[in-house]
Formats: sequence, structure tokens, C-alpha cells
Amino acid sequence: MNRATAASNDQAATVAQSAQSAQSAQSAQSAQVAEVAKVAEVAKVAEVATISAPATVAELMALLADCHDAWDMPDRSGDPVDILDHDRQCAELLRRDFPADEELQVAGLVHDIGHVLVPGDDAGHGVHGGDAVRGLLGARVARLVELHVVAKRYLAATDSAHAAALSASSCRTLVAQGGPLTAAEIAAFESDPEFTAAIALRRADDAGKVVGLTVHALETWRPIVERVAAAADLAVAR
Repeated sequence: MNRATAASNDQAATVAQSAQSAQSAQSAQSAQVAEVAKVAEVAKVAEVATISAPATVAELMALLADCHDAWDMPDRSGDPVDILDHDRQCAELLRRDFPADEELQVAGLVHDIGHVLVPGDDAGHGVHGGDAVRGLLGARVARLVELHVVAKRYLAATDSAHAAALSASSCRTLVAQGGPLTAAEIAAFESDPEFTAAIALRRADDAGKVVGLTVHALETWRPIVERVAAAADLAVAR
């Protein structure tokens, strides 16, 4: 090997080593950025969680008002209406069909607030919402909010027409939520005391996504929410 060839080989090795070092540094930097982003997201979720449970009707109504121009999917690929519009449509359908069941109506009004409390956690939004309203609105409303996701999985497993009508977005979220219920899960859900009400809530949930539909203002629901909250207080006092 002559000196020119040796020098060329040495230079190539040096360039390769430098490129490898740069790549390693870039990978380490990318990993660091990803870790910082992850920590920031965890901190954001934790911060939201500390304020997620409304203690008064006024706080709950303010939280619902914040659902204006808030969406079930961060990229707006989900429902065609915002959460406030969707929740009011759902509540009005339940008031029409179950005029004597104000707890069910209010469950419809608040069923998707979990999307605002913990953005991006579609699989857990029912649990987040139920946990947030349990202390104010009582165990039944909280349970119905939790079950509206289970009811979706139930209908996907038992109602072929419902399953066929699911949007592409709903199909994606169904997978994240656990997919159609198994036979054992179906039996357990059907034995739940709130099975019928949960299915009614789910049906209203599916129907309450009409763009441009005129619905009553959020404030018209305040007296109903106050009555449900008062009944929950009374139940605790007993």
C-alpha cells in the first residue's frame, strides 16, 4: 500500500468515525428531546388532574363551557361537532326519550368531559369523566358516564348494524378502547343494574353528532344539574 492510499484510507476512517459520532450525538439529543416532551406531557396531565373534579355546579358549568371548540380527538378527526355541542345534543335526546330521568339526562350532558380533562386519552375518557363528577353528581351519574364506553363495545359486539355504521374514527377508537366485548364481558354488562340506561346513553351519544343542529343554551341545563347535585348531596347525608 503506498502512502497516498494509506492517507486516503485514514481520511475515510476519520470521516466515518466523525459521522458515527455525530449520529450518536443526534440520537442522544433526540432521545433527550423525547424524554423532555414525555415529562412535559406527564406534568400537563398531572396538572389537569389536580383541577379535574368540579366541586360545585358553577365549576361544572364552567368546565362544560370550556368544551366549546374542544374536540374529542386532538386532530379533529373524530366527531364532526365540538364536545359542548355534542353533549347538549345527547342530553336533549335523552330528555326527549326519558323525561323523568334527570340523572340520565345530566349524564348525557357531561359524558365526554373526560376528553377535556385528559386530552388524547380516548380509552380512559369515560373513567376520567366519571371520577370527576362522582362527588358532585352522585354514583349513578358517574357510573353512566363510565359505562358509555363499555356500551359502545357492547353494541359493536352484539349489533351488526351498529358496528357497520361506525365511522372510521370510531373504529380506530374502538380498538383503543378494547374492541368488542367478549362473551363473558357481554354477560357481565347485561347483568349491570344500569345496563338499559347505559345503552340509552350510548344510542343518544351516537345520534348526537349533527352539524348545525339548534340546541338549547348550556345555561338552560343549570336548574336540572342543580337538582341532580342536590339529590346526590341528600343521598350522601342519609
